[in-house]
Amino acid sequence: MSDHSTAAHDVRPYYFVFGALLVLTVVTVLVSYWHLPPGPAIAVGLAIATVKASLVAAFFMHLKGERVIIYGLLGVTTFFVIILFLLPITDSNWTSERRPDKPALAAQAEASEH
Repeated sequence: MSDHSTAAHDVRPYYFVFGALLVLTVVTVLVSYWHLPPGPAIAVGLAIATVKASLVAAFFMHLKGERVIIYGLLGVTTFFVIILFLLPITDSNWTSERRPDKPALAAQAEASEH
């Protein structure tokens, strides 16, 4: 006969995470009543959302025990996000001196008016 007590999972961490998610949801609503300026309001909202998403991913998606693969994928993702943000910035900086003041069609239209 198999022992079911070893197969049963401890549900206390899930209740803790559920409670934390409820509290953070209430905090999110309360922060909206503070009428912060847009920048700090977005930063606080994103910070709370990041904590909530991390709790969901770590406990409900069972990722808290997958350290090596998660950190590896996080590193690769971060690398490519940085590259994708830097590409338009560097392109804009390198080509800024080669751009005409006015587009060719606008210059032609202006010349034909005179």
